Amino acid sequence: MAKNKTIHVKGTEITVFVQNETDYISLTDMTGSFKEGSGLIGKWITNKNTLEYLGTWEKINNPNFNYPEFGVIEQEAGVNRFIMSVGQWIERTAATSMVVKAGRYGGTYAHKDIAFHFAMWLSPEFQIYLVNEFQRLKKDENDRLKLEWNLQRTLAKVNYQIHTDAIKENLIPKELSKQQVTFVYANEADLLNVALFGVTAKQWRDANPKADGNIRDVASLEQLVVLSNLESINAVLIHQELTQSERLQQLNKVAIAQMKSLIGNKTLKKIK
Repeated sequence: MAKNKTIHVKGTEITVFVQNETDYISLTDMTGSFKEGSGLIGKWITNKNTLEYLGTWEKINNPNFNYPEFGVIEQEAGVNRFIMSVGQWIERTAATSMVVKAGRYGGTYAHKDIAFHFAMWLSPEFQIYLVNEFQRLKKDENDRLKLEWNLQRTLAKVNYQIHTDAIKENLIPKELSKQQVTFVYANEADLLNVALFGVTAKQWRDANPKADGNIRDVASLEQLVVLSNLESINAVLIHQELTQSERLQQLNKVAIAQMKSLIGNKTLKKIK
């Protein structure tokens, strides 16, 4: 789970957290400036129109949604004795649009679509301010990610051609098949992985079977900077005709030294 973030809407601090790459906004925090407080969530979710919206959202976005049970709830809704809570909604329908959390940041959280719907139910004015603040938060995040992405890609592109040309010139014998050439590239890529991360790409995948992407996708900005430098240094070592084991030792030493230097670097901290 990513670090919690906050937005401020008409003097109310509202927590936003990310779970499975999805933003969830605290409905509990949203009720802070309203006299009835968090009890408004119960009134909102008991509303027949709210349940219809929630069911439609889940049907479109949640392949595991218990639609038959939702049909039962729809029939029950509107009757005076009908009672529904967020926890019951999640348990009965396997809904994914809302989360009930305990602990320090406890409360009821909802997917942004649902949070905006709840905000409109609370107050149209509040909803407009909430949407604007959330969009500002996402813009700030996207600007930071774009800066990181551009730095990473620029560093990688600078050294990529040098690295691949050195491999072609010094490591790949003539008349190799495309499959053999690919194997050589993968071998060299793993040399850098081992020098920097201590494992090959396969070893990392085996240890992280549920992870999205590969070992380099989850690397820190500092690691990506060092990785880019290792590519250039490896090209030089290849030209010097060092064996793989010799190059691995030297690259590992460089990786350790550069990581020590970059940790705490003020320029990189500003980028994060």
